[in-house]
Amino acid sequence: MQQLIQKGDSMKNLSYLAAITLVTLSITSCNNQLKTSAIAKAEKPAIHNQGVNIAYTDTGNNDTTLLFVHGWAINKSYWADQAAYFGKRYCVVAIDLPGFGESGKNRDKWGTPQYSSDIDSVIRQLDLKKVILIGHSMSGDIVLQAAIDNPDKVIGVVGVDNFKNTGQPQSPNAKKEIAAAIAEMRSNFKSISAQWFNQQLFSKTTSGAIKKRILNDVAHNDTTIAVNALEQGDDFDELSKLQQYKKKLYLINSDITPTDTKYIAAKKIPFQVYYTHGTGHFAMVESPDEFNENLDKVIEDIKQK
Repeated sequence: MQQLIQKGDSMKNLSYLAAITLVTLSITSCNNQLKTSAIAKAEKPAIHNQGVNIAYTDTGNNDTTLLFVHGWAINKSYWADQAAYFGKRYCVVAIDLPGFGESGKNRDKWGTPQYSSDIDSVIRQLDLKKVILIGHSMSGDIVLQAAIDNPDKVIGVVGVDNFKNTGQPQSPNAKKEIAAAIAEMRSNFKSISAQWFNQQLFSKTTSGAIKKRILNDVAHNDTTIAVNALEQGDDFDELSKLQQYKKKLYLINSDITPTDTKYIAAKKIPFQVYYTHGTGHFAMVESPDEFNENLDKVIEDIKQK
């Protein structure tokens, strides 16, 4: 998944430890006016996609929904600060992608088409109308495809520390290097993933507690699913998909590595980048106040359009 990394973003550009880096009694929903603001409901409909359960939280009440999708190897709990903040004014849904968190694992495909289909199911089964999709890391591609699939319901797409070098040409040996990195991760998942996160995804200001939380969550994933999600998510033509989307792309990216938008600009794809300062790859938990302030600006711009 091209959104997975924070240093250089696309798994296609990893330099290999960085190659791994190449390498979110009555039915209640967000449109139910009986819901109380900023309180997650105990009763809510179960969501399934082709027999796979999709775990989620459902907070707040509004005709506009913020649908948060976590990145690789983490889970919906990473959006807790956003649910508390935005749930006072909007409907907030955060999901566990299948294979991660509390969602089901009973399938064998873990690529962007399958995950975007999961988002389609959430939108459809909760009957969401005005949806802003927020996708962290690898989920940038996932929410972009879901937006293309649901043009009448999705009003905006927000990438979180992703699309950092969309369109950059791939080196001739990149596929071989990625394959080698994937193979190494399959044989030594915990060690390689920890090394990768420490060298590529954390910043000098990432707190020890946050590092410990993330590394613990990553280490407790189903290793086969986690690696397959990396491997199966790397075949997505972001430039052509952004052209197909036709709306403005919003990014909230860390500024410790550059966001190269020259290829997007050359294709005349509308975009706007907001930055969180000095954070690592996980700004929503590292600097939630600054992240929420940036997302507030994005939402207001989307609503004006």
